[in-house]
Amino acid sequence: MPDNSALNWLKAGDVPEEQRTKTMRSRLFLVLCILGAVVALAALLWWWLVTSNYVSTDDAYVNVSTAQVTPLITGRVMEVRVHDAEHVKKGNVLVVIDPADARLTLEQAEAGYGMTIRKVRTYFAQIMARRADYERTKLDYERRAKIGGTGAVSSEELSSVKAAYEAATAALQAAEALTQGTGVMDHPEVLAAKAQLDTAKLNFERTVIRAPVSGIVAQRSIQVGQMAAAGRPVMTVVPVQDVYVDANFKEDQLTRVHPGQKVTLTSDLYGSSVEFHGRVAGIGGGTGSAFAVIPAQNATGNWIKVVQRIPVRIALDPNELKEHPLRVGLSMSVSIDVSK
Repeated sequence: MPDNSALNWLKAGDVPEEQRTKTMRSRLFLVLCILGAVVALAALLWWWLVTSNYVSTDDAYVNVSTAQVTPLITGRVMEVRVHDAEHVKKGNVLVVIDPADARLTLEQAEAGYGMTIRKVRTYFAQIMARRADYERTKLDYERRAKIGGTGAVSSEELSSVKAAYEAATAALQAAEALTQGTGVMDHPEVLAAKAQLDTAKLNFERTVIRAPVSGIVAQRSIQVGQMAAAGRPVMTVVPVQDVYVDANFKEDQLTRVHPGQKVTLTSDLYGSSVEFHGRVAGIGGGTGSAFAVIPAQNATGNWIKVVQRIPVRIALDPNELKEHPLRVGLSMSVSIDVSK
């Protein structure tokens, strides 16, 4: 006789809890495997179509070619018109040096220049006088030389006239030598005096030190009353409108990088919501370790290979810099589009 309870179980369609759990697990595992395969395929496609066309680094910093403000003459500082962190425009007065000594030198040079012009003018006046003497003595000598053989003129008189003629000739030649090939204003003595005058004017103008570029004042190290020394920097002007980014990429990231490629950047100062755009301006000529003060000594028995980094200079959009100014030394995140 068949077991009625088993028959009732089959008719009722009841499945044991353990079997149902196994079936559920198998189905979930299959779904997870399919989802995993889809995600892996999508990630592979994303890397192949998108990610592989970009190289990125966060080892990047804002940099700029700063302008040092250096006096070209020595003197006591009378005024310092700017402070650190102050914005200045090109040509603004930064420092004023006591102009008293420079003014006196300028006045002496002006007087010397005027005296030299007058002196040179006398050279040309002397030529006219010497030429008149030369013409007169020449005529006297020629007249007496013609009648010298007739006895009308003594040999002593003829010799005296000849000597006067020769002296006038030498004097004329000497006077002409002082001005040969020149006029008053292009005479060497006048030009030398003019050079001294120009130098004095330049030194006088240098008592006022102006901003060489527009930017932010930094590292001010001069105070009123101090002696400014020629050639010793007193402050720095940072042209923040001309900043660029030096991004240090690993050597194996630079295979497809070349100047002109588009770059997207973000700064910790503004966060990821503000993007900067630029282009690759150039790739450094060597690694950072190659230009270190103490370069790495790789020719040793303890050498360990280290992936090197090469700086890549990135030029930024000046319009974006006006809207969101950057400061030297800020860290940046950089992504270069190497698809083109």
